[in-house]
Amino acid sequence: MALKPTIYKVELDLVDTDRHIYENLKLTVALHPSENFERMMVRLLAYAMNYHRDLEFTRGLSATEEADIWQQSPDGSIEHWIEVGQASPDRIRKAVSRAPKISLYAYGSEADIWWQKHQNAFAGLPKVAVWKLDWQQVQQLPEFESRTMVMTLTITDGELYLSSDKAQLSLTAEALQSA
Repeated sequence: MALKPTIYKVELDLVDTDRHIYENLKLTVALHPSENFERMMVRLLAYAMNYHRDLEFTRGLSATEEADIWQQSPDGSIEHWIEVGQASPDRIRKAVSRAPKISLYAYGSEADIWWQKHQNAFAGLPKVAVWKLDWQQVQQLPEFESRTMVMTLTITDGELYLSSDKAQLSLTAEALQSA
């Protein structure tokens, strides 16, 4: 029998002073059985950093033809494709053919090595923005873990400040490539 995802309920107060977005979001986020908590939280952060009323989590790791997060127009076309992790240039190349805007949020202990290896391949892709989240900061995200999370994320001058009654964390998303 296949393992089922773990469901998290998230109430996120989003204060994005860079884009003048102030929202109270009530989200249900599934942690896929083959996914760790850090990756799920990076998906949540990527969602907040790109928040739009039409943005949605997809089926995730179980659907290889879908982004981790995407924004679809009313006619069903994909407007923004968002990936989390150290995606291959081939995967992002496929995304370029499906959406006018692609964002990739890389993280992990070997993100710098991954970027050195693939930087030239990504540079040749139009419409692709790549960010790297600091691995030491990402490793602190499990401090927020609770099946029901109430958090505030403040984004100002490109810095992220995440807080809850359990923890506080400042995160940096370094732009590696602009779209």
